[in-house]
Amino acid sequence: MLLAPKLKFLSFPPLFHYSKLRLSSSTSSSSSKFSPWSGFQSWRESPLNEDRFWGPNGPRPLLHSSSDIDTRGTPAPLDVSGSSLSELGALVLSTSDPLTKSKLSHLAFSRWRNENLPIGRYQPPSRPARPPKPQLVSPKEIPVSKNSGLPLNAYLLHNLAHVELNAIDLAWDTVVRFSPLYDILGQQFFADFARVADDESRHFAWCSQRLAEIGFNYGDMPAHNLLWRECEKSSDNVAARLAAIPLVQEARGLDAGPRLVQKMVGFGDHRTSSIVARIAEEEVAHVAVGVYWFMSLCHKMNRAPCSTFKELLQEYNLELKGPFNYSARDEAGIPREWYDSSSTNKKEPKENQNSNQQLSEVYDRLACIISMESERSSLNRPSE
Repeated sequence: MLLAPKLKFLSFPPLFHYSKLRLSSSTSSSSSKFSPWSGFQSWRESPLNEDRFWGPNGPRPLLHSSSDIDTRGTPAPLDVSGSSLSELGALVLSTSDPLTKSKLSHLAFSRWRNENLPIGRYQPPSRPARPPKPQLVSPKEIPVSKNSGLPLNAYLLHNLAHVELNAIDLAWDTVVRFSPLYDILGQQFFADFARVADDESRHFAWCSQRLAEIGFNYGDMPAHNLLWRECEKSSDNVAARLAAIPLVQEARGLDAGPRLVQKMVGFGDHRTSSIVARIAEEEVAHVAVGVYWFMSLCHKMNRAPCSTFKELLQEYNLELKGPFNYSARDEAGIPREWYDSSSTNKKEPKENQNSNQQLSEVYDRLACIISMESERSSLNRPSE
């Protein structure tokens, strides 16, 4: 059965313009100050990015030559059969081998773009398929660099590769899990997160390539499952998903990027520092996507974005950690008062708080409608 997620903070048409968000005074002071990432529209409209190999002068397309070596030889042709974007996303989520997952992610996005496939509706796996290695342990059990058996550059690259591999799954899970809400969210929501998944697959390919160049592989040290646990928390609520992943987890990447670059420069590995710097630069788009869609949800529900974000942090036990990279967060469009209590002491409008009970009734009715529609739809699909 195809189960519909909860429709908390959801009752809106699919597409909104930034101008609407800036001009709305009823939502909050945060939205009136909202300044979207300047490259957002060009990122959306950009052609397929085939720069999946890191050459001597930066990223470029992978060439079928002896100089562009796939560390495991020539793979068998990949099966990307599927009739919709959500079905292709589920295929990626069900793939355990990391490099194959990365390649499938790109092929899935490419096929959807090139063949104009529908978004469709599909049930995601309960959790993404994972390889035997790395061993997944609690964050406290991850060894520090000096006890890991890896040099500092390999240690940091391995951690970054793990983040990027998880990010592929986080983006595709958002596409597949919330596909029953297509009529409400609209095509652009899914197009944005499928493009995020494509970006993340390219980032993992760069990390994996560089690890191989210095004599290591993804899986050579333990890793944690914290990122997926955060994703699971928000499996029933698209607003919470936006808060948990792009606005908290991916925003942390903006904070950490400059520090990782400096560590690699200090270590003397300028090639790795260039890769990390490029990944951090491209992550701005992913946070900007989260800001845009979170603002859109709050705007159409007449909710104050700042207080709604903070309520979700509390409800879903999401933790904000500094130090913050204010310039990168500003570029991505996250208002500072959302995450830094020292930025403002302004209260959110009381009318938003008074409307919660009425809105809750709307959510429940909508959830029932979507659930019934999804169940009827599932009767016409072969059982999985």
